[in-house]
Amino acid sequence: MTKRDISARYKGSYLGMLWAVLMPLAMLSIYSYVFGTVFKSRWSAGDPQLPFPIILYSGLIVFNFLAECVNRAPTLVTLSPNLVKKTVFPIVILPWMAMITATINSIISVAILLVGEWLLVGHVPVTALLFPFVLLPVALVALGTGWFLSSLGVYVRDIAQLVGLLTTALLFLTPIFYPPLGTPGALRAFADFNPLATQVQSMRDVLLWGQLPSLTSFVVAMLVGWAVAWFGLVWFSRTSDGFADVL
Repeated sequence: MTKRDISARYKGSYLGMLWAVLMPLAMLSIYSYVFGTVFKSRWSAGDPQLPFPIILYSGLIVFNFLAECVNRAPTLVTLSPNLVKKTVFPIVILPWMAMITATINSIISVAILLVGEWLLVGHVPVTALLFPFVLLPVALVALGTGWFLSSLGVYVRDIAQLVGLLTTALLFLTPIFYPPLGTPGALRAFADFNPLATQVQSMRDVLLWGQLPSLTSFVVAMLVGWAVAWFGLVWFSRTSDGFADVL
């Protein structure tokens, strides 16, 4: 299903899978121009020699992974009514499909980042091999949120519009375009308890600065991820019996 999902996304286009590379590069160029050239944003933390677009892109990898799963979740079930009505088909795997697709896109993005880092900086830290462990807690959160929102989206169709708004807000409330210390005082409390902010910083640590992420932060993130995944699965299991009647 993941293979079919990826094929359907680029079916009929002249460039095909090449769009999986061109789209992140295009968005990186836009963000870099707006925040690096127009607003003249600079990164005061970490290695000042690293180009701002590289630092920005490393944070976007984590956010885009979560955002892709969350934004697709409300319509995963409603767009597959034929699968819902087949009692032998385990519809619980639909969020898995979305998460694996997002994982493949993230791997492509990491590869682009490492190539750019090697060309612009001249080296890639060996800790970059640890990036899957940084994404693991985010994957659990994405999976649990996918189960919850895909179920809720069957009964409340407006949820798809609300989710898009919330993910956009999360993009700018997470220290992606600015260092954590640059968070305004009014939002500092939210930033301190934003689990995505921790994973963004951990991704930068392993991909850019050659540092190991905090073991305590990783364990806490895993526990939070497991809790979200468990809640989402329980919610999905208890509400899925009514999907066929609604659709």
